[in-house]
Amino acid sequence: MLHANLAKGKWFTMSLAEQLGNVGSEYDRMIKAKLAGNEARRESAMLRFLELIDLTLADSRWSGPARRELARLREQSLDELAQPSENAKSLSRYYRQFATLARAKF
Repeated sequence: MLHANLAKGKWFTMSLAEQLGNVGSEYDRMIKAKLAGNEARRESAMLRFLELIDLTLADSRWSGPARRELARLREQSLDELAQPSENAKSLSRYYRQFATLARAKF
């Protein structure tokens, strides 16, 4: 497990915005490495991405429709890794909004 500390419980105290902001960072790394042709970096980022999105899916706070949407987000993100398109930019913007929200001070 790459994120053992997070899996021990810290991940499950984060807000959905914090979780998806972190997932999105790995998504961006994954796509950039793919486009650059750097397979080692792509593989490393993909493993971290999968671990974080799967931890998010395992969070008991997100159930029902929310969990289905998260599963669809995982699927779409991996589709973009296989064949990056204009949707990759849209997904990056989508994830970035969560990172921005997580950093916002209310």
